[in-house]
Amino acid sequence: MKNARYAPLPMLMLLSVGCAQLPSRCSEADFAAEPKIDVHVHINSGSDALIEQARADGFRLLTINVDYPDFPPLPEQLALARADAQQHPDIVAFAATFSMQGWDDAGWQGRVQGELDAAFAAGAVGIKVWKNIGMEFRDRAGKLVMIDDARLDAIFEQVRQRGKVLIGHQGEPHNCWLPLEQMTVNNDREYFQEHPQYHMFLHPELPSYEAQMGARDRMLARHPQLHFMGAHLASLEWSFAKLAKFLDSYPLAQVDLAARMGQVQYQSNRDRAAVRAFFIKYQDRLLYGTDLTQEAAADSGTMRKEAHQRWISDWRYFNTGAIQKVTELAEPVPGLELPRAVIDKLYYRNAERLFGQAWKAKQSRGAP
Repeated sequence: MKNARYAPLPMLMLLSVGCAQLPSRCSEADFAAEPKIDVHVHINSGSDALIEQARADGFRLLTINVDYPDFPPLPEQLALARADAQQHPDIVAFAATFSMQGWDDAGWQGRVQGELDAAFAAGAVGIKVWKNIGMEFRDRAGKLVMIDDARLDAIFEQVRQRGKVLIGHQGEPHNCWLPLEQMTVNNDREYFQEHPQYHMFLHPELPSYEAQMGARDRMLARHPQLHFMGAHLASLEWSFAKLAKFLDSYPLAQVDLAARMGQVQYQSNRDRAAVRAFFIKYQDRLLYGTDLTQEAAADSGTMRKEAHQRWISDWRYFNTGAIQKVTELAEPVPGLELPRAVIDKLYYRNAERLFGQAWKAKQSRGAP
């Protein structure tokens, strides 16, 4: 049975609802009651802390597996995601991934395709490809494998044929190619200071930012029917003009905001009207996400507090004109006061359209 809370209103009912019942804007007080989806989290723990906070704050979640050495092994990530989706189907959906290990072996492609079909059968709504493709993984000859490598085409075509979504994290934020002191936001500066292996300013021998974006775009041009979610604003967070051109060029591409709110706010502090106009113009192509990560050793109370603070701060920014201090920037940030119709799409309607029936009503205990 479909969750009545998220069921669309019948057309006649929509036509009869006036501004008194459906205000043109949401307020901070509306936060807990409004439906919301965070399309980019990583639950790498058996704890339900993030799920419990999501339920309290009116969120649904998409937890994403990643071929990242700091995360648990891929089979463990998949098992955790499946368990969460099975136990909390009204709150949790998941996306799987695949390993590049064995790339040079003749059977690599067939093995991966079998793993993906098994993941889809288990409920995966998408597949994540990470920045190790293009920035880290090398073939037997020592050559970096880029996202537009022809051997990946069959994998991406399989995702399309199964009606799933390819979630892509290609390259890094533009700050990655700058020295630390020139980076625009604190979280980039901290991340690349702690992960110098991914700080491309220190690795001029690796492909440039433009090469990473070009490989991603060539891949999408070869797969025009593929539904694609560009993680982290498709690594175009630094220029809404370039992001607009990307969205115009690839009609089935969407982007999430995960871990890029600081860059959005950096730009809105310089031209609030332009950023607000972008969100309104591209309201059908943007999805809310955070990149919240729950590690195995995370304290449950701390995790819940971090999630709530992140979610409420972002809600305040998008829905109100309130000025707030954020950790990513030194200067305070005024909100965008986006129309309610834009908020609904950003926070849940676009995700429901892209991922279909990913989140299902939870049956009551004892139901058949």
